[in-house]
Amino acid sequence: MAIEVDDFGGDVSAAVHLSLQGKGGVGKSLIASILAQYLRHKGRQVQCVDTDPVNQTFSQYSALQVCHLNLLREGRIDPRAFDSLMERLLTEDGLFVVDNGASTFIPLWHYILENNVVGVLREAGRRLYVHSVITGGQSLVDTLSGFGELAKTTADRNVIVWVNEYFGPVQDNGKRFVEMRVFRENQEKVAGTVAIAKRSVDTFGRDVEEMLRRKLTFGEAIESPEFSIMARQRLKVMRADLFEQLDRLSIT
Repeated sequence: MAIEVDDFGGDVSAAVHLSLQGKGGVGKSLIASILAQYLRHKGRQVQCVDTDPVNQTFSQYSALQVCHLNLLREGRIDPRAFDSLMERLLTEDGLFVVDNGASTFIPLWHYILENNVVGVLREAGRRLYVHSVITGGQSLVDTLSGFGELAKTTADRNVIVWVNEYFGPVQDNGKRFVEMRVFRENQEKVAGTVAIAKRSVDTFGRDVEEMLRRKLTFGEAIESPEFSIMARQRLKVMRADLFEQLDRLSIT
């Protein structure tokens, strides 16, 4: 189920896409990389920023030319480092895709709320989209909690939920995400959803794992002779599915 994005003000060509979730290892960097690939595929100028102080996974995608922003000073999160990020978001051209680490989830979101970052960006003619991951398996409860925290504290309809079934079906007592209480209570804050569907582990699963291990974009893997013809075909299928869902959100 895809939910279309509502227009809540700001220039879509100057949007900021923030990948944010309090649980680590659930696919935040993957989502950031997919977003960057999609926006570039649409011919947009994209600037990629990795603010994860622990695992700079997003930075390892060399094709995306990701800039790493150090948020640590003497081993601690420096809130003023967020000012440097805001300076870039407000003054530089293009769309931004920002991947944030689980360890900085709370301080960054607190900074955004305390400083009315959404309002500041809107006044500058920019939108903020917050991309939150919900995943199945053992991380379901934690990721639902992270989404709920974001949705209940944001004042805008700007949360895009990625339903990642890589670790298992995203279901609670047989209910899909859009049927869960946490979604119903925060539905007015959800601007759209994207599903990363569960596919065959032995085919699609292995292809994606190899692509992620090498930190390749879909385009790089599809063009690589090191992937078999059918592996490249399966990656084309996955890319087309994700890009079509993003098309429906009208975020370009």
